[in-house]
Amino acid sequence: MASASKSFIDLVLQRSLGPAVTDQTVDQGRITQRKIVLAHVVALSIVLIVALFIRLVNINALGYNSDEAVYAGQGASIAQIPVLSEIFPVFRAHPLLFQFLVAVFFKIFGPYDWLGRLVSVAIGILTVLILYIMGCRLYGRRAGFISALLLAVMPYHVVVTRQVLLDGSMTLCATLTLYLMVRYYETQRSLWLVAAGAGMGLTFLAKETGILMVGSIYAFLALSPEIRIRLRDIIFSVVAMVIVMSPFPLSIRFSGATSTSTAGNYIIWQLFRRPNHTADFYLTVVPPAIGLLVIAAAIVGLILLRRSSGWRERLMLTWIIVPIVFFQLWPTKGFQYLLPIAAPIILLAARALTQLPRRSFRLGKLNLPQPMMGMAIAVVIAASLFMTSWAQIQPTQSDTFLAGSGGIPGGREMGTWIRDNVPANSLFMTIGPSMANIIKWYGYHDALGISVSPNPLHRNPSYDPVLNPDFQLRTGDLQYIVWDSFSASRSTFFSEKLLWYVERYHGRVVHTQTVQVTTADGEIIEKPVIIVYEVHP
Repeated sequence: MASASKSFIDLVLQRSLGPAVTDQTVDQGRITQRKIVLAHVVALSIVLIVALFIRLVNINALGYNSDEAVYAGQGASIAQIPVLSEIFPVFRAHPLLFQFLVAVFFKIFGPYDWLGRLVSVAIGILTVLILYIMGCRLYGRRAGFISALLLAVMPYHVVVTRQVLLDGSMTLCATLTLYLMVRYYETQRSLWLVAAGAGMGLTFLAKETGILMVGSIYAFLALSPEIRIRLRDIIFSVVAMVIVMSPFPLSIRFSGATSTSTAGNYIIWQLFRRPNHTADFYLTVVPPAIGLLVIAAAIVGLILLRRSSGWRERLMLTWIIVPIVFFQLWPTKGFQYLLPIAAPIILLAARALTQLPRRSFRLGKLNLPQPMMGMAIAVVIAASLFMTSWAQIQPTQSDTFLAGSGGIPGGREMGTWIRDNVPANSLFMTIGPSMANIIKWYGYHDALGISVSPNPLHRNPSYDPVLNPDFQLRTGDLQYIVWDSFSASRSTFFSEKLLWYVERYHGRVVHTQTVQVTTADGEIIEKPVIIVYEVHP
């Protein structure tokens, strides 16, 4: 076997170097090739270490935010963790692929908040690796290295894959599906199209909005008449997607009427809910998170290399445009919703950095060959992304919640105090469901948000409203009220109403969480961010 492998390598080297080569030339070529491979392995290892480092630093300095508490709670419920499984329902608004992965580790090691975040980190690292493989296949090894480097330190991806959120796993599955489409175009083999269908099924199971990428695939195939696609292949691909997707609707169907009703109500709520951000939200928030230099490199490459553009760029653009158009028109907007477009934007930027400039750079005695010039620019861009990510992952003791910060200051400590000091079966009332979710996860107690609308069309069906706060407070059904500055800054009306109930029902402060803030005079003071009141009829 070894001699056969050696003969094959010799044959490849002889054909690549020319017919008139000696054994010494072949040996030197083999050594050079091995050095190149080793250099790429070392470079990729460094990138993965950097990606791991930037995602682990201070990862558990703050406790969960509301969304993290919900998804971790679902994982705990799937894993049948005592108490938590009674508070958090398994079925809420989204499919359960990520929550199931979290549940596996919760079942083995326990429901630790840091453990759920480590699962997300692992998913982020795997996405970096897949993007490296795809970059190498599309534009060469240097492009693969640059693609992995940029995603490893990109703030958009770093921030999301440090949290227990669904969008990191959806981006992983979408990126894998993109790679499978690349393989399908290269080989024109139906097996890869069927595999892409299965990848789309996984993307849906990670988060239902991932189904949008079907539109990207359709647009790419419609704009690629050179692909001879058969109806049978399309049918097999769709069947593969449906089979992979089927566990979610089947599990809802067989779990009972309550879960089916919740899923239907959630669809209605999404269709009729009010806009939560202005129309320029994505334009002002997402580009800085991806990196303005990355986007600029991708656009410059598309313009200057337009004559050499082909199916690769067509596939990348359809993967970018379809989600942007949909979510721009969709009234509900979220910071992490457009994360799947980061991979194709990076690939287009890597293409530009490896193919531009076309000539060497000369400045006096300094002479930078074209490959080194592109790599130097890539390192500068990566350094700027790293600094931005580093600033965003630092734990901030603030009295207002910053999107993407990864946690709520004082939330974990408040919840731990509740779990250790409040009698079992006590019910809490909060400003909104965000703090209620944190109380459920850390405090092991149920909580209701006063801002949850009693109208089913105007609320998330996963949350129950407080239909008659006065009655529940007078009868003793509600024993504690929790005010927090994070929810109060978003809803002053319900904050004032909550404090009115505190005063009316003789609220007594039993616990306070504070953070250090700097006043306008430069003085550092302790400012309350979460206050727990015990109320009496």
